[in-house]
Parts: sequence; structure tokens; C-alpha cells
Amino acid sequence: MNVFGKKEEKQEKVYSLQNGFPYSHHPYASQYSRPDGPILLQDFHLLENIASFDRERVPERVVHAKGGGCKLEFELTDSLSDITYAAPYQKVGYKCPGLVRFSTVGGESGTPDTARDPRGVSFKFYTEWGNHDWVFNNTPVFFLRDAIKFPVFIHSQKRDPQSHLNQFQDTTVYWDYLTLNPESIHQITYMFGDRGTPASWASMNAYSGHSFIMVNKEGKDTYVQFHVLSDTGFETLTGDKAAELSGSHPDYNQAKLFTQLQNGEKPKFNCYVQTMTPEQATKFRYSVNDLTKIWPHKEFPLRKFGTITLTENVDNYFQEIEQVAFSPTNTCIPGIKPSNDSVLQARLFSYPDTQRHRLGANYQQLPVNRPRNLGCPYSKGDSQYTAEQCPFKAVNFQRDGPMSYYNFGPEPNYISSSPNQTLKFKNEDNNEVSDKFKGIVLDEVTEVSVRKQEQEQIRNEHIVDAKINQYYYVYGMSPLDFEQPRALFEKVYNDEQKKLFVHNVVCHACKIKDPKVKKRVTQYFGLLNEDLGKVIAEGLGVPWEPVDLEGYAKTWSIASAN
Repeated sequence: MNVFGKKEEKQEKVYSLQNGFPYSHHPYASQYSRPDGPILLQDFHLLENIASFDRERVPERVVHAKGGGCKLEFELTDSLSDITYAAPYQKVGYKCPGLVRFSTVGGESGTPDTARDPRGVSFKFYTEWGNHDWVFNNTPVFFLRDAIKFPVFIHSQKRDPQSHLNQFQDTTVYWDYLTLNPESIHQITYMFGDRGTPASWASMNAYSGHSFIMVNKEGKDTYVQFHVLSDTGFETLTGDKAAELSGSHPDYNQAKLFTQLQNGEKPKFNCYVQTMTPEQATKFRYSVNDLTKIWPHKEFPLRKFGTITLTENVDNYFQEIEQVAFSPTNTCIPGIKPSNDSVLQARLFSYPDTQRHRLGANYQQLPVNRPRNLGCPYSKGDSQYTAEQCPFKAVNFQRDGPMSYYNFGPEPNYISSSPNQTLKFKNEDNNEVSDKFKGIVLDEVTEVSVRKQEQEQIRNEHIVDAKINQYYYVYGMSPLDFEQPRALFEKVYNDEQKKLFVHNVVCHACKIKDPKVKKRVTQYFGLLNEDLGKVIAEGLGVPWEPVDLEGYAKTWSIASAN
């Protein structure tokens, strides 16, 4: 089977060199100048094997390095045509194949997949219009809301630059960063609860976290957040069990999913969106561009639109999982726009850029990343499409570079006046609009109604964006940051879950080497709930000294706004 789920014709397999010619000698025998002499430089079989071995690893992902995945099928069960003209969300019953990758965030590829950490859940849908990605996490919020903090946050999850020890040995850096950036409290309240240690990739949820903007054919915007919910509920491990498995079975989740699919199980997820109008967004208590906040379900109920079924294991991990490249840029297909969430905006650059570094400038031409669309029949009479047996039918002006498999032949690499250019331009209805993209662009394109609509959008965005800046401190801390996690801890967690939460925090934070950081951890949670801070202080064996929000900020000083 190839990455698109199609059966390939069986061929005789012959051991050969990379040039395709059969190799007539034994693969394990080098060529020597004489029986007791040195090997020969002319032994290109040896040279080819050693050179390939030296280069057979691509750089590890900086984040989400530890992971695995499988093939899937997406089905649209309910149309979203009233809020978006995006092609995959129109016709009920539409199906397409895809691929999903599950991962932890902070650890290297050799770290345990049961570690307490968020899980990345990234989907690639091979639609006939092009590749469409969802790049989600298994928590609906994140540690930060300002893109500039992302690199340093990830650094704080990695190994110490001097000792090279990670947080399994010393958690000082981990908690030092979090307590100096209190907007992280919502994510931490989720992560040190049960959901921080999922029992199964196939039995956990996934969320966009970010707000996206769906646009319908009338040009009306609707903010949306995606939710992908497991059919079996969110199964979790206790912190102690997860820690035990980290030592005895570090690939526990990966092995579990592989075995499930091998045994014929087909785990299923239901797909939903929450929707919010721009008018609602201006009245919403929080900013829709704040990645540390959720949309309450009572105000913005879930609307089902599809299902995802995990179908089978991949045939080759490296080719289909290690080389697969996801990006939020592929979420933003015609009919879906990114919001002004600064972290999302940065990800639009970062994700494709890291894949260009890892896999090369033409990484989207690799089979697992190649779109199957635009008239590439897999076989005669087959209505399905694949990019396995044909070059791109899509054309753009990106050319050359390493590993350029399909360079668009004689097509000019600009909009040409030549009648021989076969390049076409189409709109969202798949109708040709070539004239619109040729010649001089006239000002009349920006009609009065369009300008009026854009001005209304700008007005709403100013109100939404301003909500993020309404904080006590420029550094990014507000009483609002504690409202939702406080409700989660006090109203959602039951007594047993609260005890486990304290146990999980104490077990992790007890590895802090710096007493000042350990004390700040207790105050960090004390801002959420004073009794919680006190009991964590008792567990860590440090004095309990509660502070208010302003006092907390002053414990490490307040920087100038300039």
C-alpha cells in the first residue's frame, strides 16, 4: 500500500545499486586488492552504502520530536456551507483519505511518550482540491499568547545548557519559566490534571486552540475553533502509572495504537466547531486571539460537522511519519483565514520554515506531502487521485532547488503573455478567472462595498485585539488569566482529582534545586486558589507566604513599558 491507501502492483525485487542495475556480488562482501590486502576505492557498492548511512538521518523536529501516527478517513457529516465556502466542508458525505501524527511536545525522539506534556495531534487530509492540515493539541489552551515567547518557552523545556540534564532530573528551569510567565497557569491546570498523561492516542481529544475565521460566499466572517473528540472519551493514566511506564515501556502509546490497528480496530473521532460572530467577539469577555483562554460551551455550543476514522498503520515510519510535514498555512485554504492570534501568525511562518530546514526546500514534493489533486488518475477508470504516479498538475512560480522532482517543465515562471502558457487561474467555485490576473490591476477592483466590509472588519479587530492589551502589566499578567483555570480547579475537578493534581505538582516540583523557585511555585498556585498554594507549600516543605497579584509581580521586579 502507498501513502494514499492504494494497492501497488507487485514487482520482482532485485538487489541493486541506486542506479537500478543488479549487483552481482554478495552484499556483505567488500572488494579487496588481494585476499589479505586493503579494500579498493573502486568498490562503489561499499562507498554508496557508507555515504548513504552517513546521511540517512534528517534533523529531529525541535518540538514534537517523539511521535507516531497512522492513516485515516475523513467524512463530512454536516455541511458548513452557511459559514464557509471552503471546498471540503460543502457536500455531506464527502470523504477523503489522510494521515495523523500524535506526539509529545518537549522531549526528544527517544523520550517516553507517556510523559506529562501536551500532545500534538496533526491531521493531513488529501482532498481533491489540495492538502488540508489541522495542526492541533490535546488541550484547548496553551502556555503563552505572545509569539515572541515561544522559542524561549521551548528552550525551558529542553536540556540545561551546562549540565545537559532534562526535567526528569531537575525541574528548576521548567518551573522558573512558568512562574515568571503566569499566563501559563491555565495550561498547567489542565496538564497537571488527569489529561496531562493520556492512556491512548486513540482515546483523547484534539483542539485547534487558535481561532480561525471562516468566510462564506457572501463574504461574511465567522470565528471558529475546532474540536476533535474521541468516541470513547478521554482515557488517562495516573501520574504514577505514567511515570512507571516511562521507565518500563517508553513507547507505550505508540505500541498501543499500532497494535489496535493491526488487530482491526478502527478508532473514531467526531469533529465539531464552535462559532462566534465578529459582533459577539467584540462583546466577549476575553480576546478570541488569546490562546490561553477557552470559549465557554454554554455560550458557544459545539456544532458537529464530520468524523475521522483511523484506518490502518503506515507501511514505512520514516517515509510517512518522519517526513510528513504539517502547517497551519494548509489550514487556511480558500474559505478559511487565520485570526490575528500572534502565536498562530508566527506558526504560519515557522512550520513551513522548519520543514524546509529539516527536509529541504522542496519538501512538499515528497510523496507523503504531495497533493493528489488536479487530474492525476491512479489507474484508468479510477475516480480516486494520487500523486504517486504523476507529476504536479498544479503550477506556480516556485522553481529549482535541491530534490526538485517536478519543475513544471517549459511553463514560464511568471504570468506570461505567451498564448502557449497553460497556466489557469480559478476562483473558489472552480471557475476560470484568468482575465482578473493578467494585465494592469485597476483601482476599481476595490469596490465601495468591499471597502465598507473591510472597514467593519478592522473596527471589530481593533476591539478584539485591544482586549489582550488590557492587562495590569505589559509583561502579560492579569486577573483574567486566573478566572478560567480557577473555575477548572474549583468547579470541574472533584475532590479526588484535586488531590491527584496536588500530588502531580508536588512530585514534579520537588525536583527543583533552587529554593526561591520552589517558593514561587507555591505562590503561583496560590494566585489560583490560596488553599491550593498552601497545601503545595506543605508538600514541598517550604514556608507558605501568600501574595496578591501585584506582590507576586514584584517578587521578580516589574520591567519598564519602554
